[in-house]
Amino acid sequence: MKTKLSLLLAASISFSSSVMADSEAMMQAAGQEIFKKCSACHSLDESKNAFGPSLIGVFGRKAASLPRFAYSDALRGSDITWDEENLRKWIAGNDQFVPGTRMRHVEITDKAEQDYLISYLKTLK
Repeated sequence: MKTKLSLLLAASISFSSSVMADSEAMMQAAGQEIFKKCSACHSLDESKNAFGPSLIGVFGRKAASLPRFAYSDALRGSDITWDEENLRKWIAGNDQFVPGTRMRHVEITDKAEQDYLISYLKTLK
């Protein structure tokens, strides 16, 4: 009986892990689709900046820290690190979050879309 319970528990954990991984992969795929709005200005090539800076490695990076990009004084002075909370605020309304920034974008206020986009941004390494 104890062995059957252990096997059932192991199978349940394995199934849960698989479902969670599938869910995360779906969130990342949805975020990649949403990112198309961003790709008009942001490169996915770490050696190239476009109208906006490359977003490779953005998660966990200090704001305004990429070389060869002319950031606004407001963003350079912000002392922001791009964690989930700060990315969410930026995505929802960057000019309210950092007044004086030069970036203009379509605000994404839907929390689910923010979740998807942040999930995708975390994969850009």
